[in-house]
Amino acid sequence: MIDETYELLYRLGVTANYTGFFHMASAVLLCVQSPERLQLVTKWLYPEVAKRYGTSWKAVERNIRTVGSIIWRENRPLLEELARRPLTQKPCAAKLLAILSLSLMSSPSLKQ
Repeated sequence: MIDETYELLYRLGVTANYTGFFHMASAVLLCVQSPERLQLVTKWLYPEVAKRYGTSWKAVERNIRTVGSIIWRENRPLLEELARRPLTQKPCAAKLLAILSLSLMSSPSLKQ
């Protein structure tokens, strides 16, 4: 599953030279495992990712927002395809996590 997550982020224009690449990948995987994590991202999800990387939840949130900006700038058409609708504005971090995790959960290659 981690390979699919990395591949998706690369396709969206994010590369591994950003710390947020790994924070986003980790957060997305946690949301795929337990979608209810999307309900409390700042109190539950970000602290869990921060603990894995030895940083603060605020740094995780900032890095995920940075990744969101890169995705919005680099491959908005693919993001809209994953969201299954046009996006008039850049999605907030929680919405972006929801879009990416849902797209991975519904990916045919993962239903083996």
